[in-house]
Amino acid sequence: MATLRRGDKGEAVKRLQRALKKAGFLPGKIDGEFGGGTEAALLAFQHSEGLLADGIAGARTLQALGLDGPQDALPDVLPGVTVQVVSGMFPFTPVGNIIDNLPTVCGGLKAHGLTEKPLILMALATIRAETESFTPVGEGRSRFNTSPRGHDFDLYDFRKDLGNQGPPDGERFRGRGYIQLTGRFNYGRYSKILGLGDLLLTQPEKASDPDVAGQLLAVFLKDKERAIKEALMDNDLRQARRLVNGGSHGLDRFTDAFQRGEKLLPEG
Repeated sequence: MATLRRGDKGEAVKRLQRALKKAGFLPGKIDGEFGGGTEAALLAFQHSEGLLADGIAGARTLQALGLDGPQDALPDVLPGVTVQVVSGMFPFTPVGNIIDNLPTVCGGLKAHGLTEKPLILMALATIRAETESFTPVGEGRSRFNTSPRGHDFDLYDFRKDLGNQGPPDGERFRGRGYIQLTGRFNYGRYSKILGLGDLLLTQPEKASDPDVAGQLLAVFLKDKERAIKEALMDNDLRQARRLVNGGSHGLDRFTDAFQRGEKLLPEG
């Protein structure tokens, strides 16, 4: 069954209406017209199931209603993520860097099911904000991480929100990769999620390895997928950026890349 939204008509909408009614969310008359009543019932169902409440019956919502089987996939626009498209989103980046790193980035997104256009744009815009070179890099010294006469990254050493426990945690677990993974807590958490055990705790520099960095980018965004989608649904790019960075650092580059990508990346 195809994605259904307000304004659609036909037998597929009738099946959706019947499924909503069976689940206890009355859409009004079972007439095959996706109007306000059907949309309200669908939103209530999505809230109930912890799904993204967008009023659109996509793959996950339909599956939760028992209308589609597990084989039905989410929209996949990754084939449209070409070097040419990404170069348009990264106007100041050497094309060679994109050629070298794009397969790794796309491989990570594919492996973790981040194939929808908003999430792909989120990933690419995040890279633009964090490392415009389109390469996985380590964080450099700045006034935000190093005090005027302190050792490198001393302002990170005792950051409880990062899980750091004192020197040398600030330097060891500084930002790395395409997404600038930062802090003992995140290194440990995402190392385990990726099935790497404690590798990133004992060898944190591995977070800048392209293959690992591509997976870390994807799994970090996957962890925050619903909140990111909700922010993007409201066109709140500042909040979407905050969910990754914790602030608005690089928001200008993030916004520029996202808006360029909206025009350049095909819908599917």
